[in-house]
Amino acid sequence: MSSTQTWADGPMVAFDLETTGPDPETALIVTASLVYVEPGQPPRTDDYLVDPGVEIPAGATAVHGITTEHARTHGERPADVVGLLSGALADANANGAPIVIYNAPYDLTVLERECVRHGQYTLSEHCDESRLPLYVVDPLVLDKAVDRYRPGSRKLVDVARHYGVPLSEKDAHTSSADAITAARIAWKIAHQYPIGGSAPDVLMDYQVMQYARQAASFEDYLRRQGKLTEPISRDWPIRAAVRV
Repeated sequence: MSSTQTWADGPMVAFDLETTGPDPETALIVTASLVYVEPGQPPRTDDYLVDPGVEIPAGATAVHGITTEHARTHGERPADVVGLLSGALADANANGAPIVIYNAPYDLTVLERECVRHGQYTLSEHCDESRLPLYVVDPLVLDKAVDRYRPGSRKLVDVARHYGVPLSEKDAHTSSADAITAARIAWKIAHQYPIGGSAPDVLMDYQVMQYARQAASFEDYLRRQGKLTEPISRDWPIRAAVRV
């Protein structure tokens, strides 16, 4: 393991959502977690429970454990949460702290669409206003890039096990546990591979390129299996909005 200083040795903000479904264009936020990681300090976590205003599908509840009744009783209004989340991520970005998200195009696209639904500033709009590029670290993209041919699942719990990061099946799919696990995986990757020495702009370009390659490879696999129903988006870390 490298002893060289890496982007993972400074402050990081890890982010994770649990939602109503797998499609980031239509999924609504149920829980959200921001985990602030500072060198030499215990992580600080801000957790949010949201009432999405619709029935939470049984399949989604089976994943994250939040029922419709619980969200309605204890959850906050989406409009009160989504703008706060995008603002907090924008602040971290402005301070130069990478935003760590496992499978960023899902979580950031969900947040982007939720902000639009509720008339709140999106993260993209915050970045445009501040004229600062978005600084994201996606451990899923990095893991696939640095260890391309490793067999087995790339689910968070399995990748955590590979890097020796504790995450039980019970804790997986809680937004706070998933967020801190993503940060710890990112730290491991940064110290095991040369990518840890990259400057923010280089790291971002690398992930954009790698995600596009990974998406193209998956699309080709689905095509050969006769299972491709639509092109796989190459957009990273946020999917472009579909204009109708």
